[in-house]
Amino acid sequence: MNLNSWGMYPQIKSKSFTFDTKDNLKNILKENNSFIPFGNGRSYGDSALNENIIYCKRYNYFLDFDQEKGILHCQSGVLLSEIIEAFVPRGWFLKVTPGTRLITIGGAIASDVHGKNHHVEGCFSECVEEFNMMLANGEIKNVKKDNELFFATCGGMGLTGVILDAKISLKKINSKYINQTTIKTKNLKETFEAFEKYSYMPYSVAWIDCLAKDENIGKCLLMVGDFANDGKLDFKQKKKKTIPFNFPSFTLNNLSVKAFNWLYYKKAPMGESKQKVDIDTFFYPLDAINNWNRIYGKDGFTQYQFILPKEKSYDGLKEILTEISNSGKGSFLAVLKLYGKENDNYLSFPIEGYSLALDFKIEKGLFELLEKLDQTVLKYSGRIYLTKDVRVSKESFEKGYPNIEKFRNLRKEYGMDKKFQSLQSKRVGI
Repeated sequence: MNLNSWGMYPQIKSKSFTFDTKDNLKNILKENNSFIPFGNGRSYGDSALNENIIYCKRYNYFLDFDQEKGILHCQSGVLLSEIIEAFVPRGWFLKVTPGTRLITIGGAIASDVHGKNHHVEGCFSECVEEFNMMLANGEIKNVKKDNELFFATCGGMGLTGVILDAKISLKKINSKYINQTTIKTKNLKETFEAFEKYSYMPYSVAWIDCLAKDENIGKCLLMVGDFANDGKLDFKQKKKKTIPFNFPSFTLNNLSVKAFNWLYYKKAPMGESKQKVDIDTFFYPLDAINNWNRIYGKDGFTQYQFILPKEKSYDGLKEILTEISNSGKGSFLAVLKLYGKENDNYLSFPIEGYSLALDFKIEKGLFELLEKLDQTVLKYSGRIYLTKDVRVSKESFEKGYPNIEKFRNLRKEYGMDKKFQSLQSKRVGI
């Protein structure tokens, strides 16, 4: 079958293996092939692409829930959306969630995803109590925190084994609504000041105009919020709109992105504005549109996400935003976030600082621009996020991850390096 990620680039021929029992999976791993676990296909790049994939989404039962402690035990193919739909009406929500609810629990652990509250709650691994995983030789390991397999698997991009099930702790809530405040800034200096002013808020994220120039560089709409306390928990997922076909590639261009950015920035009044929004609107705005990736055309897109240390973030972001603005290859999805302290996981992305994520359609000259941005990111001691990446070089990747050799050595020790591989792992040498 033809297989691609959410970014629709690259496309490869792949053979899919599905399991519904542990014995089935063990027999699959006896095959003389290399595999990569594949969940719901929402990683942007090539981290879950290989000539052979182990399709995990159908391994998706809820197993147990401790109502007193809020600990959910479920199989790895369960989607975050299924947890939200089942547990928000009961007064529980995910402690950590990325910008889509359409990923599996196994994928959330493998990417060690993060969200709008990293500066408070950290990565997804913080709410993972333990998980069971099948290794390359078919052995099943129960993995708890403070274990080398935990450090390697959380953020390990599926390269340590197949996660079978996990116990995760949920967050108690008393509303399906978020009290949101939107702050409109005029430049990067005001943007940083606003982030710091509202750093006490549990959730924060900014849309930034990446095509703004000169004194307007870094202008943004910063959204901060917290759950309301109104007892309204009658959550139902909304009906979605659908993009039925790939847009022509010329649809997204410098002029159309500039026009969108102007309209989006203009919609908010200067200063602060307050409103109450639901969970889907605040956490998952893009999930409201089926197949939104088609707006980038048949050649697909990639997301470029990097993070810089806090003390270097302002200068680094100013230089990078200038480079992007001068290139004319803008993104109307440009997301800036504040992060808390780094964890102990070998390949987890976040460090204490600021991250910027930008979606670019695949076109001539893009990879050359991104290679140039890589050098600026490294100049400011930053790193690239593997879950979004489809092209970073081995050299640029390694410089951002000081624990890379620990990860490689563990893979060799357990025989994972031969059994679990992806297009990405081959490219960056992990």
